[in-house]
Amino acid sequence: MSVEKVWKMEEKDAFLALLHKRFHECMHRHENLDWEDVAHQLYENDRAVKTLMEMENTGGEPDALHWEERSDHLVFVDFAKESPSGRRSFCYDDEALEKRKTNKPADSAMGYSRKIGIELLREAEYRKLQEVEELDLKTSSWVITPENIRKLGGALFCDRRYNTVFTYHNGAESYYGSRGFRGKLVIPRT
Repeated sequence: MSVEKVWKMEEKDAFLALLHKRFHECMHRHENLDWEDVAHQLYENDRAVKTLMEMENTGGEPDALHWEERSDHLVFVDFAKESPSGRRSFCYDDEALEKRKTNKPADSAMGYSRKIGIELLREAEYRKLQEVEELDLKTSSWVITPENIRKLGGALFCDRRYNTVFTYHNGAESYYGSRGFRGKLVIPRT
């Protein structure tokens, strides 16, 4: 076995140990999931592990979440207390990024999510996530925007203030240091 292969296995094992610790420390997120099943799904899927590592490296703190409607899939979601720090200051999508002529952000939320292999949350998913834990108390997160709003130049984002989850709108080209995006990784069970 090559040194590079051993290093990659050691890195994967260390990362899975981190996910294992987080999983057990936060059982309220996934009471109906078993770590052995989760670990099996991840050991069989290097692409998913790589994506989860990118979620972690950009500040997402991913963890498994039990969503009944996705029982045939394993779903990981960003649980960082605030919008992931490595995914802030992005406009909404590539069209918005292209339209900015000056002061362009580094990327768009939709574009960057594709690059790392995750999907932005829909508003309903964001609200469900907020039922599990209170997140985005100081930041906000872009969410999938309905096409009719996006065609008019707008985009939606959500946050939690005053013990309430709010959905707002902005021009899709806008970006702020306190606005990022949360994502999910859906892994079909093997």
